[in-house]
Amino acid sequence: MKIPPLNPLKVFEVVARTNNLTTAAIELHVSQSAVSRQIAVLEEYLGVQLFTRERVGVRLTEVGEVYAHRIGPAFEEISKATKFITQKYSDSVIRLRTYTTFTARWLIPRLPRFNVQYPDVEVVIENSNAPLDFSVEQCDLAIVFGDGNWPDTDASLLLEDVIEPVCSPAFLDSAMGSVRMLEALRSKRLLVSKYRKNDWPSWLAHAEMGNAFDKSEKMIFSSSILTWQAAMDGLGIAIGQQHMLDADIQSGRLVRPFSNPMNTGKGQYLVTPSLQRYSSKIASFKNWLLHEAALTQTQTQA
Repeated sequence: MKIPPLNPLKVFEVVARTNNLTTAAIELHVSQSAVSRQIAVLEEYLGVQLFTRERVGVRLTEVGEVYAHRIGPAFEEISKATKFITQKYSDSVIRLRTYTTFTARWLIPRLPRFNVQYPDVEVVIENSNAPLDFSVEQCDLAIVFGDGNWPDTDASLLLEDVIEPVCSPAFLDSAMGSVRMLEALRSKRLLVSKYRKNDWPSWLAHAEMGNAFDKSEKMIFSSSILTWQAAMDGLGIAIGQQHMLDADIQSGRLVRPFSNPMNTGKGQYLVTPSLQRYSSKIASFKNWLLHEAALTQTQTQA
């Protein structure tokens, strides 16, 4: 690939567009003599004359016109691409990628507080469970469930993943309290989320009931939100994610029959690209998320 020196090439593009050395020098914030030197460097590199000097300004030679016609669109595309990137970090919009359960159960109830603090910043949320790849996604940051290891990213833990069974108060009463709930797990319906299908086996192993899952009746749902709603409606007993269900437990819609939580070793992480231009709005949003997560942890432990 043969590419001439880029600085003389840029100077040529401006002179060709303005047809005037002085005007080009003003646009480039250099002297007219510096413009002339850069044009001479490019002409020497190419081995052709690009301009003829006239009494007023300059005029492209025939070969110069052909060259300017070919490289002009390239500089226009570079300008558009640069404008897109810089506007991404200078406008008032934050583009966040997360997933539905976290959005509905934790983020949305807290977003009004962010809007009060930063009324001029708009948060645009895209929900996705696909593998995270900042090179193809149009987002500034993401909240992802996992172990904190994603290539070419910086990840900060927001909330630990703590799970345990939850059910409606009526379900607990029908099983005559937590003493008989262990027996009920073998005979009652277990509610399972498609995307968290390993939660029940993991917690049962934690409770030394590893064989109960295979022997129990199960009902599978497409999301954790639907699974928890089914538990509230008395269809069975579900595995809850502690920080997603604080409001439901405090209101009494759900109860924790065993009070035996298990930390899975994973969590919800705030993830940003390793190489990211500094933006005050993104920094503010990150700090706000970390603050809200810390409050959640404190309230849960209280």
